Amino acid sequence: MRIADSFLAQKILLRYFNPRPYSLALSAILLLASVHFSVSEAKPKGLRTKNVIIVVIDGPRYSETWGTVPGHIPDMAKMRRRGVFFNNFLNDAYTYTNSGHTAITTGINQPIDNYGHELPANPSIFQLWLKSSGKPATAAWIITSKDKLNILGNTLQPQWQNQYLPSLNCGVNGPGTGYRADSLTLMVVKQTLARDKPNLMLINLMEPDGYAHAGNWNFYIRGITRDDRYVKQLWDYLQKDKHYKKNTTLLVLNDHGRHLDGIDGGWTEHGDSCEGCQHISLLALGPDFKKGPIVATRYTLVDVAPTVAKLLRFNFEQAQGHVITDLFPKKKLKQLNL
Repeated sequence: MRIADSFLAQKILLRYFNPRPYSLALSAILLLASVHFSVSEAKPKGLRTKNVIIVVIDGPRYSETWGTVPGHIPDMAKMRRRGVFFNNFLNDAYTYTNSGHTAITTGINQPIDNYGHELPANPSIFQLWLKSSGKPATAAWIITSKDKLNILGNTLQPQWQNQYLPSLNCGVNGPGTGYRADSLTLMVVKQTLARDKPNLMLINLMEPDGYAHAGNWNFYIRGITRDDRYVKQLWDYLQKDKHYKKNTTLLVLNDHGRHLDGIDGGWTEHGDSCEGCQHISLLALGPDFKKGPIVATRYTLVDVAPTVAKLLRFNFEQAQGHVITDLFPKKKLKQLNL
């Protein structure tokens, strides 16, 4: 327990502390308040994660990814042995890009406008973590190939709107500028990691979804293969960088799948509750996780946010989901009171 860990407590003490006798009671009360705040942010015993990076591969169908391993994802298929793979991971609500990403970042399923004209109704893990940690906006980044995902940085909730906003780099050059190639997004990610050393980041890679909507099967498959390679390149970078090595969790998942063949356009579209749209995947690698298991337990997108909150040690009570306990060895579950 360290009072200095609480930026808020430091500000209060510096502003109000006065050595005169009549102020001693007030100083004591403020000191106790700062100690309480510090306790709530204490590091759970045994957690090694200091950084969390979420990669969302936008809109591939399970049958073209993990359903045919190694198939089009040979790199992630090899990485699986170093982490935990969830083969019954779902978007069981609104199977569109903005809704899927909103579920990931807020822990709540919301039928949000899919064209980037509506903010999430609730604050995100980025806002809550920035407030809790007292760190600057450059410690939390949202970097996306789709420009419309800039909405993830803010909320409509009055108490949080325009407060504790993360840094954004979305699309070609912000909202309304169009989609960016995933290779360029990866380049921006690496530059940002090297420059700012952020602790929390979400990355969107859009090519499978973009080319599927264009009806280009070959480029849809190429997008899946490229994104598989980009995930491996990112993981290799994290393992070599002294700031991220051995203390960084990587979560690789999807926001939605695609229609099964014979349903409303098949692989070119998505948006309903068919198995093809709902069945996605999660690959999780990190210093606090098991190594190698395939988990069949049902989890969904809204379970991601509370899991990130547990790893980065901040309160997150709004989520509809729960911490993904199957990630952790039994000993760690006891240490985390899970």
